[in-house]
Amino acid sequence: MRRAAVSATLSRAPLGLAAPLVRVEVHLGAGLPQFAIVGLPETVVRESRERVRAALVSAGFEFPAARITVNLAPADLPKEGGRFDLPIAVGVLTATGQLPAECTASREFYGELSLGGELRETTKLLPALIAGAADGRELIVPAANALEAGLVPGARIRMARDLPQLRAAMLDNDSLPPPPPPTRAAAPPFADLADVRGQRWAKRALEIAAAGEHGLLMIGPPGTGKTMLAERLGGILPPLDGCERLEVASLESAAGARPGGFPARPFRAPHHTASVAALTGSGSRPGEISRAHRGVLFLDELPEFPRNALEALREPLESGTVVLSRAKRCYEWPAAFQLVAAMNPCPCGYHGDTRGRCRCTAEQIRRYRARVSGPLIDRIDIHVELAMPSAAEVAVDGRGAVADERTAAVAERVSRARCAQIERQGKTNARLEPAEVPVHCGLDRVAAALAARAYERLGLSVRAHQRVLKLARTCADLAGSTRIEAMHVAEAIQLRALDRALV
Repeated sequence: MRRAAVSATLSRAPLGLAAPLVRVEVHLGAGLPQFAIVGLPETVVRESRERVRAALVSAGFEFPAARITVNLAPADLPKEGGRFDLPIAVGVLTATGQLPAECTASREFYGELSLGGELRETTKLLPALIAGAADGRELIVPAANALEAGLVPGARIRMARDLPQLRAAMLDNDSLPPPPPPTRAAAPPFADLADVRGQRWAKRALEIAAAGEHGLLMIGPPGTGKTMLAERLGGILPPLDGCERLEVASLESAAGARPGGFPARPFRAPHHTASVAALTGSGSRPGEISRAHRGVLFLDELPEFPRNALEALREPLESGTVVLSRAKRCYEWPAAFQLVAAMNPCPCGYHGDTRGRCRCTAEQIRRYRARVSGPLIDRIDIHVELAMPSAAEVAVDGRGAVADERTAAVAERVSRARCAQIERQGKTNARLEPAEVPVHCGLDRVAAALAARAYERLGLSVRAHQRVLKLARTCADLAGSTRIEAMHVAEAIQLRALDRALV
């Protein structure tokens, strides 16, 4: 059998959402039989030697009795996962002449091998497929990754079940089957907003937050509906568009999860014991704030989170990205999330209760609220206080039907307001840059005077003043008004009225 000295196949390494190209070089040399893998492989990649050997023999191929050296270039790029099994196996087959060398031209290979030669599902694959499709190559992936592969529009992706099927397609120049198109799954069920009795002002704040993608902080005693309101936010948010779905699916894939066909807006609710790394992520895996990208990050019992974990939210809230600097590399994860937080007004939770149940001292209350820093509070657009609903508010009519507004009606208004913002400025109001605020949030003389008085009397920061203007713009959009009027500014000021007590 005539042997080629060197063969090369292409794959990509999982490195966040970047997926850099990896050239898998296989060299057959003289000497005692040996199988070595170089190029900064992790343990799973080094174990590919045994999987590839067993898979080739089980599938009926000849495994060479030679000194085999596999180089994963570039050498300084960390390689992880079982995805390099298939490119290594194809490299061995082309180096030994069992596959023609031209079969690897303009193709990328991904897949973990079983000992019997079957291709197993590969994790963290979607970013690599997006990058490979952008370079115009044909991508060979396991059939088990069909759902993930079908998410990439316009890609030349082919699926293989095992090594014999792949070899037959390469030798006979047949086409492997493409992945099926993604199926539109039913919308995830959300509990109805009408289930929350009373709390009209909090519901209005939730609607404004959804319409403009504003952050929301709810403060109130236990049992007033803070968590229920947060869990119903997803039902009034508009669905993801095509690009946003691909972003969300890519982050789920990078986290090791299996993305579905049409992902919904994520809703992440980490426990208050979550660490900084759990929130911000690492170089190889996104954290909770990145997995909430294009969706909602709900932090219940906000003061109970570690102080350093909360402070890590400050920069992502402004920039929409998480930048992690490590010893040799800098990793960047998208984090354009909508923050919704809830907290009690005091350690016992009943400060301000008319029945006098609170026994906390002023110093205890001060220390409790000081667990959340002023700069973080200042970055949350809406601050709303909830009180216990009255007996009349929680009552139902004689037929047992609730009288509160249902989710569908609120979602329709939110959708109209979002469409107006995208048409006017290409983004939601909360995402406006400081230079864009005067352009899209201009006030008339009366509204400007009201905003100026609020700035002085409430002692707002410049950031808080700009957020008041953005909130007023959202209130005007919900009302269908092209101009920001004084009543819109007044409502926006009410949504920041807790600033002096919290900051």
